[in-house]
Amino acid sequence: MTSLGLILALGLLTAFVIIWLILQVVRSVLARQRSELETSTKTTLADMFIFLDPTQIFYYNVAALIILPTLVWLFTRNPVFVTFTAIVTLILPKLYIKRLAARRLKRFEEQLPDALLMVSGAMRAGASLNVAMESMVKEQKPPLSQEFELMLREQRLGVDFDTALVNMEKRNPLQDFSLVVSGLRISREVGGNLAEILESLATTLRDKATMEGKIRSLTAQGKMQGIIMSGLPLLIMAALNWIEPKAMGTMFTTFFGWVTLAVILVMITIGYLLIRKITSIDV
Repeated sequence: MTSLGLILALGLLTAFVIIWLILQVVRSVLARQRSELETSTKTTLADMFIFLDPTQIFYYNVAALIILPTLVWLFTRNPVFVTFTAIVTLILPKLYIKRLAARRLKRFEEQLPDALLMVSGAMRAGASLNVAMESMVKEQKPPLSQEFELMLREQRLGVDFDTALVNMEKRNPLQDFSLVVSGLRISREVGGNLAEILESLATTLRDKATMEGKIRSLTAQGKMQGIIMSGLPLLIMAALNWIEPKAMGTMFTTFFGWVTLAVILVMITIGYLLIRKITSIDV
């Protein structure tokens, strides 16, 4: 009886230690997640005039981390699917923040040629560069108007033109905008017809955007094939599980089946990322 009590005590102690370690790991992961979300929203989005509450996003993410894996476990009883769901839920807010930033930069890039043509036209009519940019800010929509308005405000506070340009370039790390910044800085240092330079840059950016559109059209089929080929194994697995549930049951209820599922999910993810890399052509 004493030995049985000792064994039970050791078992309880071991279970307590394991639970404590798991809680410490979870606490560390959540703390790191909250810190990364706060950093991303403050450095990536706030500089782009996209204001989100990092605390609210974190609480939503924690709720999703509790609810979604629990639902997957109740429906599938499969630890591989639960783990995969937890990982996807954990990285989803970061992907959402990156998508918001990428969408805003894309919109800025699309507005840039028209803005340059407006500035060039105003300068040809006799306006100075700052007056031309102020006129362009009134006509353009965000995000481009927000960035140039911030640049003009910095100049009013005493920041020199080159520093204000560099600050805006840091907020918008685009290759096209870096080309515009270099043209403006060189023109101010060396001289020349700035209106003609801006018009030439706008034409170049328009031609580049047209070429990128053609490339996106040509690679759209390859991207769709990547999505179909990645989803096809999962659809076949679901169909076989519906047709022959006994034969497929071992894949969802045994250890080796779980390992096989994990390998399948990893290989599908790697294949999809490789296809996306091949079909993403940088001009």
